[in-house]
Amino acid sequence: ALGCGGGGGSPAAGRSPEGEKRREPPQASVSNGGDEDGGRELVELKVIWNKNKYDVKFCLDSTGAELKQKIHSLTGLPPAMQKVMFKGLLPEEKTLREIKVTNGAKIMVVGSTINDVLAVNTPKDAAQQEVKAEENKKEPLCRQKQHRKVLDKGKPDDVMPSVKGVQERLPTVPLSGMYNKSGGKVRLTFKLEQDQLWIGTKERTEKLPMGSIKNVVSEPIEGHEDYHMMAFQLGPTEASYYWVYWVPTQYVDAIKDTVLGKWQYF
Repeated sequence: ALGCGGGGGSPAAGRSPEGEKRREPPQASVSNGGDEDGGRELVELKVIWNKNKYDVKFCLDSTGAELKQKIHSLTGLPPAMQKVMFKGLLPEEKTLREIKVTNGAKIMVVGSTINDVLAVNTPKDAAQQEVKAEENKKEPLCRQKQHRKVLDKGKPDDVMPSVKGVQERLPTVPLSGMYNKSGGKVRLTFKLEQDQLWIGTKERTEKLPMGSIKNVVSEPIEGHEDYHMMAFQLGPTEASYYWVYWVPTQYVDAIKDTVLGKWQYF
């Protein structure tokens, strides 16, 4: 199925023969991105979702948003609930050409259908989370004793520089120079191809599937608002939070988007 000509997500049955142009043989032999359909260059993609693989030909000049529509037609996963990754989170407004997608590129899709989500987010859980949120509002996290003992060590010498008031995509290198709650050095590596977060310390590296992380919370550090303290919830309760201190503020949103998927915020 081709994705050329706008949305790319409409079922083939709805197209007119003129729109298809019926030029099957040239399309079947796209090998180097040089073949064209009506002057529009195609690229061969491997879309991977939930252990399913889809071979797709798509316009290089289509946007990430149009590719999401195409993925919707393949998987039934609504665009708002898709986390699409190619060298990081796929920008919706840019074309595949602009982000340098090439033939044979793997496009990773993470997300659950609406039924899966409803099965997980029961009203009881939501009520409990609201109660917890109210409790947490009473005192800023960075004043709590367990966090003070790490924060009082001061900013690590080799912490990555922060940029205030800017949101950036995740860097290609691991985020390093941060502390964990025992005051040891910790680095975060985002393995998007495997959909894993690697939390590395001097002793070992924990390889966590993104889908196993229930939540990500963060709060600016008082007096150093260009850095955050952040926790990854690895189990059902707050006792399972893995805390990381001195996360540069420009990466906070990108980390949440990458780990949880944007659809969590709807």
